[in-house]
Amino acid sequence: MAEIVRYSDAELEEFRVLIQAKIDKARAEYEQLQQSIMGDETSDTAPTLKAFEDGASFLQREEISRLAQRQLKFIQNLEAALVRIDNKTYGICRETGKLIPKERLRAVPHATLSIEAKGK
Repeated sequence: MAEIVRYSDAELEEFRVLIQAKIDKARAEYEQLQQSIMGDETSDTAPTLKAFEDGASFLQREEISRLAQRQLKFIQNLEAALVRIDNKTYGICRETGKLIPKERLRAVPHATLSIEAKGK
């Protein structure tokens, strides 16, 4: 029996729907993070408390900024997966050239390595 070289068009379409839903959700979360960074101003309180609030606010903005960067990278990885779907190379391990199991792609739809290759 011949080994399957790539996923069928129907299977690729199934993954496209899954990935697009994840992109939509990730973009909404990214927008919320961006709004938190831009709109998080502390109210004017007593001057002694203001210094503490400014320090805490700075740290909070730093953390939110890191989360936003991670979210943006996740979106970019998902969009790259859509390009691989268009090229009909989605789900093929870039190390082994074998198909990545559907279960892995459902859990990590932007995966480019099989578990076997990732373990090396």
